[in-house]
Amino acid sequence: MIAKNKKAGGLGRGLGSILPDIDLDAAQGNTVTAAISEIPLAKIVANPYQPRKEFDDEALAELAQSIRQQGVITPVTVRRMPDGSYQLIAGERRCRASQLAGLKEVPAYVRVATDNQMMEMALVENIQRENLNAMEVALAYKALIEECQLTHDQLSEKVGKNRSTITNYLRLLNLPAETQLALSNDQISMAHARALVNVEDIDLHLEILHAIIERHLSVHQAEAMAKSAKKKPAAPVRKRGDLPTFHADAQSRLKDYLQSSVEIKRSQRGKGSLTILFNSDSDFQRIVALLDKDSK
Repeated sequence: MIAKNKKAGGLGRGLGSILPDIDLDAAQGNTVTAAISEIPLAKIVANPYQPRKEFDDEALAELAQSIRQQGVITPVTVRRMPDGSYQLIAGERRCRASQLAGLKEVPAYVRVATDNQMMEMALVENIQRENLNAMEVALAYKALIEECQLTHDQLSEKVGKNRSTITNYLRLLNLPAETQLALSNDQISMAHARALVNVEDIDLHLEILHAIIERHLSVHQAEAMAKSAKKKPAAPVRKRGDLPTFHADAQSRLKDYLQSSVEIKRSQRGKGSLTILFNSDSDFQRIVALLDKDSK
């Protein structure tokens, strides 16, 4: 076995800090080697901890063309599984592009790793090497903290980022779903999203979001709008059990139209019931006739 070069790899401070030397005797017959092995693509299975969820087809095609001409320059990293397959730790883009290029095998480093070690290696490798969008990075940080039980300070050490940077990314996970989607789709930048984080009123938040997208606002303009929104008087707090304005108006209109008592109940999550009261069978038939008339 070739001895490991402690200076080699170019893996970055974060990845190197979570790749401890592995006791080969404790690896129960598995081996770790610095030599590159050719692994059949058919035996490589996807990495369940891959933070990247989408792969650009055009970029993959370009990488596949490069691989056809020059081969796979940077080996992928895998771990050997008990069933003889190899689970990806890092290099899913290279594997996908290699398949497109028609390769049957790819060069790979084979490592021994526990599930936690593999998750750390995969997430940190991707955070540092891949062009992940801000939401993918935030989700990767969250996974590392929760699954590997890390504090923000420990995560900061592992990925080589300031603690404040970690916190800023994690705050993105508190954004409304529409804002997270806009950030994932590159409709807004990380800086735009940070300006929106402090706008808690959902209507004002989405109003600013739409303005950023539709009017191509700069970060400075978005920050100014967010700052101005925070100064606006808060909307009256609705008492528990009170209907939102839309539902209350609808209840009033139904009462007038049906000439009957109408009751709407709605939970905080938007579920509820609509009750129409009638005084007799003939009154019931009158209400049904009105509803039938409107449905035609």
